[in-house]
Amino acid sequence: MAGRAELGQRGEDEAARYLKRLGYRIISRRERVLRGDIDIIALDGRTVVFVEVRSRSSTAHGHPVETIDQKKQRRLVDLANAYIRRHRLEDCSVRIDVVTVTFETPVPQTRWRLRQPRPLVEHFQNAFDSPW
Repeated sequence: MAGRAELGQRGEDEAARYLKRLGYRIISRRERVLRGDIDIIALDGRTVVFVEVRSRSSTAHGHPVETIDQKKQRRLVDLANAYIRRHRLEDCSVRIDVVTVTFETPVPQTRWRLRQPRPLVEHFQNAFDSPW
């Protein structure tokens, strides 16, 4: 099984590919703001989208989106607001999305090789109430 950092990186890579297929333009990844990171910043048409990515190896302990509590939501809003101020985007349409990526355990394909299943990617637009 992959380590936490590797799993997170793989999840962010999958999420970015998924968003690009939907037509989003990726502006930044792992943007450092206020001693925190915004996983992905993208444009969906004319809307600036701040994307939190949650990656898990299974749903045995609940769905990945369930790990975003009120404290994390407030933190995401604070990070997004700091980015907006820094880049003078106050007049832009903004939202916060969550993309979850679940990697299931490889399943046997033959005696000698394991088949990696495709990760399950789920996208939650406007994932929670924000002040915009």
